[in-house]
Amino acid sequence: MNIRIPCFLSALLLLVTAPQALALTNQLQGHPAPYLAQHGDDPVAWQEWSDSVFELARAENKLVYVSVGYFSCHWCHVMQEESYSDPEIAKVLNRDFIPVKVDRELQPALDIGLMDFVQKTQGRGGWPLNAFLTPEGYPLYAVLYVPPDSFAEVIAKIHTLWQQDPVRIATVARQTGPSGFEDQRTEFESLQVATLGRAFEQTALSIADLMEGGFGNQSRFPYAPQLSYLLRRYQQSPSAAVRELLQTTLDAIAMRGLHDHVEGGFFRYTVDPGWSQPHFEKMLYDNAQLARLYLLAAAVLEQEDYRAIGFRTLDFMMTKMRSAEGFFAASLSAVDGQGREGAYYLYDDQALSYLLTSDEGRVIRAIWSLPAFPAFEYGHLLINRAPVESVAIQLGLSPDEINLALNSAMSKLRSARSSRTLPVDHKPLAGWNALALMAFLEGAKHSKDLQYIETAEKIKKDIVATLWRDGKLHRSQSGRRSLGTASLADYAYVAQAFFEFWGWSNDPDDLDFSYQLVKASWQSYHHANGWRREVNSLLKGAELSEMLRDETLFAPDAVLIMLSFKLADLKDDPELATRARAALNRGYDKVLKDVFFYPTRIRAMEDMLSVKF
Repeated sequence: MNIRIPCFLSALLLLVTAPQALALTNQLQGHPAPYLAQHGDDPVAWQEWSDSVFELARAENKLVYVSVGYFSCHWCHVMQEESYSDPEIAKVLNRDFIPVKVDRELQPALDIGLMDFVQKTQGRGGWPLNAFLTPEGYPLYAVLYVPPDSFAEVIAKIHTLWQQDPVRIATVARQTGPSGFEDQRTEFESLQVATLGRAFEQTALSIADLMEGGFGNQSRFPYAPQLSYLLRRYQQSPSAAVRELLQTTLDAIAMRGLHDHVEGGFFRYTVDPGWSQPHFEKMLYDNAQLARLYLLAAAVLEQEDYRAIGFRTLDFMMTKMRSAEGFFAASLSAVDGQGREGAYYLYDDQALSYLLTSDEGRVIRAIWSLPAFPAFEYGHLLINRAPVESVAIQLGLSPDEINLALNSAMSKLRSARSSRTLPVDHKPLAGWNALALMAFLEGAKHSKDLQYIETAEKIKKDIVATLWRDGKLHRSQSGRRSLGTASLADYAYVAQAFFEFWGWSNDPDDLDFSYQLVKASWQSYHHANGWRREVNSLLKGAELSEMLRDETLFAPDAVLIMLSFKLADLKDDPELATRARAALNRGYDKVLKDVFFYPTRIRAMEDMLSVKF
């Protein structure tokens, strides 16, 4: 017998029996990573980056919305206040997507993969980086910061497109990258390697700004890998043009707005080519790399003032970036405790009048050429110091009087910051702390101050005790909880740091640990003649690269290859040298075409020519 069910009962039955979408809640409240914890009170139901996110997305046929940022990012804070705190926007994100918040410093491989996608599709990059991923993990669309009205339009349109034809859209997004690279039978000859070195030098000179220092004609980044290689080339074959490029750039980095002249340390970059308008975040990796670069440059270029800058940067790191546990913090925020960008570093006219005597005020304004009206919303930034002698003539004072007033004024400006608050991201990052270790080791080579080698040794011990567990290196740690995903860069930099420390300590345990990390890196991250930045990537479509570029950090594959050659000799491991050589003897045309972004690889090629195996 057939039983007819009234329509309204049929609808009710479907609602009861159909699988219901889970009501997600915000998982980030009280998270040990400060950036993620900042989003713990958002009305957005933020999830952490994990396999379960995609399992849920596939079960509910929803796109995954991934927002990547970091603790010291100014525009990340702005988008949180404008969009992620908005209940209506949160309602849409929670209903139509699986929203995921990512700290780029804990997931560096994911960040690089999405950055590559947004640069290819939008022509520019930056943070916050907001991407829509299919339930399989392929990126579909990405935007950077957008104001709330525009953001609401974007998420509505993306959801509508997905609802209309998810199969077609998923197919379009499923653009897979290479699964491997062909074997290379030929080896580069010394003439080819020399050609790459000269091409890098010529390219660097052609794009250098010899008036302002730096490269290109827009924003200014330190480009530590490129400057390090130029310094090596100058040391091996002095050139007046290269020396001018190095000195002009190193002087600009140290003397203008990228450098905090009051407390020391360097900001991440400036938005202008004149090095005058910094983004105010300070990153551990920049300060570690620049401290070492200036110490090396002091020796190669015989510039004693560079040595002082290197030591001052190390001292700043110990004073302002070291946690109570001994590790070095990832970053200092761009915004102060009241949410004001740069305010921690700036002094308005009222503050200067209150802090300084009239003579000190006159000297400070003359020495730093302070304008009548501050260039920044919250006051003046000390940018470009004038020579004491010229200011003495200008003010009718002796140089000794100028120096006395200047030292007193700078001391007062430093003291004034003690009443200000600046948020710190204290999470320890393996690779970045390895860079700090190498910077302090370099400091120990140039100074009799024992605190530098003691600091390097403390970092070394902490890495083994805290970040090395179960035969694996961990990206970060909070108590016994592992944070983030270790990357090839973590393994390469830590291995390099322990190798260099072995050169100081002559302790075979340091050499053995470096060798262990190098062997593990080849096993886990080198696959089908290519490199994976992380072992099991949830982001699909670009898991494998034939070679990696020098960006703000040294290319980790090239670092690992250089280290492999050295360890192959010391450990009598010809197989390791063979693997390194095979990974290096490829991509000649690609490197030559984009040579400015491969200096560490070129250096590795130069080293390869002298390998005995």
